Amino acid sequence: MSVNARKSACIRFGHNYSGVCDNMVVAGNVVNWVTSSRYLGVHLESSVVCKTSFASNKTAFYRAFNGIIGKIGRNTSEEVLFELIKTKCLSELYYGTEACPTNSSSKHSFQFTINGVLFKIFGVLIVLSKDSISDICYYNSNNNNKQICIAPYFGLLSTDEAICVRQDRFRNRYSASENGICCVLSKY
Repeated sequence: MSVNARKSACIRFGHNYSGVCDNMVVAGNVVNWVTSSRYLGVHLESSVVCKTSFASNKTAFYRAFNGIIGKIGRNTSEEVLFELIKTKCLSELYYGTEACPTNSSSKHSFQFTINGVLFKIFGVLIVLSKDSISDICYYNSNNNNKQICIAPYFGLLSTDEAICVRQDRFRNRYSASENGICCVLSKY
């Protein structure tokens, strides 16, 4: 199998990730060193540890959400809108979180993205908690300013819970695979 040097890149992880290295040569073509690279839809960044960038996930999430709002408008019921968001948008936002490391900064960024969408849907200031979506409530001005909690009603999970569920499902599928390498690696 030949390596296409134009579509290939080298990226470093570890304590000396910022050090300068000589370019690699494959079949007479130079493979350059880069600070970020995309592999299977996941954006990797050169760092001390393996770091992923989820900026493209948020862009895809907003693109999907705006597409839904553009097609059905705001005159539809919240139940239908949230079901579409859960099935079409959240998969875009959480893509790659099963297998890639996510730190608390990424999780807070995901939560902020979801909070922004909730603000756009309800058009009112939402009582926000940066750690949990279960505390997200808004005051309904049509119902004597009664506080209504959103998450339990629409079945939204917090970012931590959603990522944990996806990671558990990934691990279960990975360990149940008939592939010999997957079986060996799933034990570690």
